Amino acid sequence: MEKKLGLTSLTALVLSSMVGAGVFSLPQNMAQVGSPAALMIGWGITGVGILFLATSLLLLSRLRPDLDSGIFTYAREGFGELVGFCSAWGYWFCAIIANVSYLVIVFAALSFFTDTEHSVIFGDGNTWQSLIGESILLWFVHWLVLRGVQTAASINQLATVAKLLPLGMFIILAVISFKMDVFTFDFTGIEMGIPVWQQVKDTMLITLWVFIGVEGAVVVSARAKKRKDIGIATVLAVVSALGVYILVTLLSLGLVARPELAAMRNPSMANLMVGLIGSVGEIVIIAGLIISVCGAYLSWTIMAAEVPFIASLHGSFPKVFNKQNAKKAPESSLWITNGAVQISLILIWLSGSNYNMLLSIASEMILVPYFLVGAFLVKVAFQRSNRVLLLIAVGACTYGVWLLYASGLMHLLLSVVLYAPGLLVFLYARKQNQGQKPLNILEKSTIVLLILMTIPSTWLLIH
Repeated sequence: MEKKLGLTSLTALVLSSMVGAGVFSLPQNMAQVGSPAALMIGWGITGVGILFLATSLLLLSRLRPDLDSGIFTYAREGFGELVGFCSAWGYWFCAIIANVSYLVIVFAALSFFTDTEHSVIFGDGNTWQSLIGESILLWFVHWLVLRGVQTAASINQLATVAKLLPLGMFIILAVISFKMDVFTFDFTGIEMGIPVWQQVKDTMLITLWVFIGVEGAVVVSARAKKRKDIGIATVLAVVSALGVYILVTLLSLGLVARPELAAMRNPSMANLMVGLIGSVGEIVIIAGLIISVCGAYLSWTIMAAEVPFIASLHGSFPKVFNKQNAKKAPESSLWITNGAVQISLILIWLSGSNYNMLLSIASEMILVPYFLVGAFLVKVAFQRSNRVLLLIAVGACTYGVWLLYASGLMHLLLSVVLYAPGLLVFLYARKQNQGQKPLNILEKSTIVLLILMTIPSTWLLIH
């Protein structure tokens, strides 16, 4: 019999899936694109936007308890088969890229201990030695999740506690060592030569990246003991993560000047910790990073397999994704997902790509699924003539539209290219499930338009 997930397991799942690798590189990532003033505005916008999104997920879990598979089912129920599929495809693609990035950064972190000027073993996580290590870790976690989602969630709880200890230690030491004159030096980034508003825009994909996973409890809501725990777990985890991210970003700017912080090697928190407590600081942060990333990777492996499994049960993904094993783990979906991760790791090794490149692709693919959560709540609010619901829904939608605008043209073109192959998967799944309602003229036109748009989009990206 399948064991269900309680409030603690659900909160740990959401928190762990959000607080992964990103937080340890956050000081350098943010200092590179924004001044202290821009970062404060950026976190303000993100904080409000992500709370609107989390509240939308909480409300939908209460108002529509019949939709117990989260993001995909909200999009499908609200806007039809094709939009539901696009939400599931974008989410699944983001999850695969996120998992690849976690494996890459684990071995990039290990390089702090193994690599010297004359000998590169793990490098940026893209050497052949890294590929072997990443593959072993990939299939070990695969085996863990096959033993059942509850087993993986219990291990994840321990990893969540372990990752919060070095982060808490860094925050306390940074508060003690904080220098206001360092923080206020070039407060609006005049030296950068970029307007503050542009700096704020440039922070957006980074701030979104560290919140990807906010929907964790909703994705596995069918495995929750109590429906009401889903929304509570989401909001608890979001508020905790937001506090950690703001403190880490702003306190770091009070330890060293922004240009120096922007030039640091990632994970930049390790370098800052060396300045606070000496060489042992590097060991504390790198160990924390590795535990943290492994915990986040475990959470994301569960979620990456869950979404196509649920979508296949509804006929949006091919039937091959819908097999479960005796422990109720989505076995076939897990094999296909991790097979895609393995192929991606080989491509990373061949191309020499790094963590930051993966970050922008994953962030872009999640924008559509997140926007559709707010859009579905708008529809529910109109159905129930509820102004408070409508206000929250419009807030979540506005944040989604702002992210699409802030991400820029190149990222939008990239997402068109990555969504198009999914349409072939969708059409194949519909062929397998012939009893479904036929697509309407708008859905057919959208499929044709998206496929046609890939040609100019690919050309522009190449050039």
